[in-house]
Amino acid sequence: MPNPLSALKKKTASSDPEAFRDKVVWITGASSGIGEALAVALAGRGARVVLSARRQEELQRVAARCKQEGANDRDILVLPLDVTDTDFLPEATSAVLEHFHHIDLLINNAGLSQRSLCKDTDISVYRKLLDVDVLGQIALTKAVLPYMLDRGTGHIAVTASVAGKIGAPLRTGYCAAKHAVMGFFDALRAEVEDDGVKVSTIVPGFIRTSIARNALIADGATFDDEDANIEGGMDVDECAQVILAGLAKGSREIPVGKGREMAALWVKRLSPELVFRLTKQLG
Repeated sequence: MPNPLSALKKKTASSDPEAFRDKVVWITGASSGIGEALAVALAGRGARVVLSARRQEELQRVAARCKQEGANDRDILVLPLDVTDTDFLPEATSAVLEHFHHIDLLINNAGLSQRSLCKDTDISVYRKLLDVDVLGQIALTKAVLPYMLDRGTGHIAVTASVAGKIGAPLRTGYCAAKHAVMGFFDALRAEVEDDGVKVSTIVPGFIRTSIARNALIADGATFDDEDANIEGGMDVDECAQVILAGLAKGSREIPVGKGREMAALWVKRLSPELVFRLTKQLG
């Protein structure tokens, strides 16, 4: 059976440092975590980056980091937005096109996680998870896609999750959302790939970010605590390098992580029952 961790090392080693030079890359969820790490790494590779998230002050901080990596003011566009404000997304897309004239790569990276049992979780929490993690990604993709199809070229990526392949306790809403994301973008790829538009699903495992602290609990408040699996996960900058290597190659699916959860992606293909038993232990 192929070793997923070896595959990740090969992807990192094969990354083309010039692959993103002068490319216009729009990143949502760019104010922290994987989105921030991708933005900084892309700036260092000569990309022209659009930074989007809800927190403008944090976006300005990330923009400053991008400039430290060599980006000029004209290479960075700070565009605050909430992906659940779907009425604004066409306007936001027009603003990006007015500034940079085209979009080469859209990275749908905004997202929320969850830490609560189904029996305790208010239905409003499920709605919020689906609005942010699924419908927001779909709405922005639909706003950008026509321009890529008109040009006959473009690349759309989404940050899914191992939770989009495997169900885990305390994450029923998050897993539902990430499974939906995987299904939507796999289906979209089948529709548009022959028209020149690539679609990549990014499948992170445990990455050292604030995703657990920001996760929703049963009443919609934030978890605001550490998660041992997240704290022991892959460094976020290493994660960004693996993702960029996959995107540069046009990989349809990009697994990224270093723990047992990555092996579970392979094990589930051979023995779903074994994975079902193991995931119970996570609770």
